[in-house]
Amino acid sequence: MRGLIRAALASAGLGMVAIAVIARWPIAESRDLPAPDGDAYRGAYLARSAGCVACHTNTAAGGAALAGGKALTTPFGSFVPPNITADPVHGIGDMTFAEFAAALRQGVRPDGKAYYPAFPYEFYADFSDQDIADLWAAIRTVPSIAEPAPAHDVRFPFNMRWGLKLWRAAYMKPADISPVLGKSDAWIRGQELVRGAAHCAACHTGRNIFGGLKDSEALAGSDSLPEGETAPSIRPEALKTNGWTVANLTYALKTSVMPNGDVFGGSMAEVVQTGTAFLDEGDREAIATYLLDPPEATRTASGAGASKNSAAVELAGDPVAETNEN
Repeated sequence: MRGLIRAALASAGLGMVAIAVIARWPIAESRDLPAPDGDAYRGAYLARSAGCVACHTNTAAGGAALAGGKALTTPFGSFVPPNITADPVHGIGDMTFAEFAAALRQGVRPDGKAYYPAFPYEFYADFSDQDIADLWAAIRTVPSIAEPAPAHDVRFPFNMRWGLKLWRAAYMKPADISPVLGKSDAWIRGQELVRGAAHCAACHTGRNIFGGLKDSEALAGSDSLPEGETAPSIRPEALKTNGWTVANLTYALKTSVMPNGDVFGGSMAEVVQTGTAFLDEGDREAIATYLLDPPEATRTASGAGASKNSAAVELAGDPVAETNEN
């Protein structure tokens, strides 16, 4: 009996040591990162394409822009998108540029702890320093809101943030983006948006019991979204079977109107209302072009940012009608 007790105590001790080691395991790449001059207009466009407004604004409740989003109810608990206005206490106004860049590209908080992957940082991993400077400038044009968003309500053991380091090691995969020979400029731009900033896979790909994306089900749809929502397959064969073309998908990304005359509902309606409706016609067409034409080559990661021809788009207000010159 004493031997069993000693073995149990030894196991518990080793477990505590392992937890302590994992908790001290650094996950951020330390960089001295000076802030480039940011273009707030380009940053606002990138914020729209990346879903920042849709996620961090509780539109249904009449919340202020970027002051905190609607809670996302998941099997792991409830996650609340935080206030990302420039308020120094309740927003991100006291972050340095390097800390802001680490949050976006690495999913690491200023205190060195990991953000929960409800924040789709892995899709932003290839944002350039200039992309991040532009976002930084754009956020500072939005009125600061001196109110905190509600805290997450995460169940045990998922509320133990040190465990996120194990999750990252197992499932964190930065966006896989690079030009493909033989593809049009529109297709390449569409790949950049779909696989990067617009993070379509975050909703349209199934997840395993630990919340990791299933590579084998990329863009094949998901029936386990927050609030019990589902997302359909947006693979080329599924889209074509359901009557989608480049023309009507481009139109739907502006208006929410589907080929059968119905309209998008749920979170997709919000994505259009606060995001893709603000994109220029060329970028909406690029997304449709990519989704309806399957990739045929292996790619490696590269940059994913705002359109070089992006129009000035405010972070609050109605969509601005602009056309890409390409």
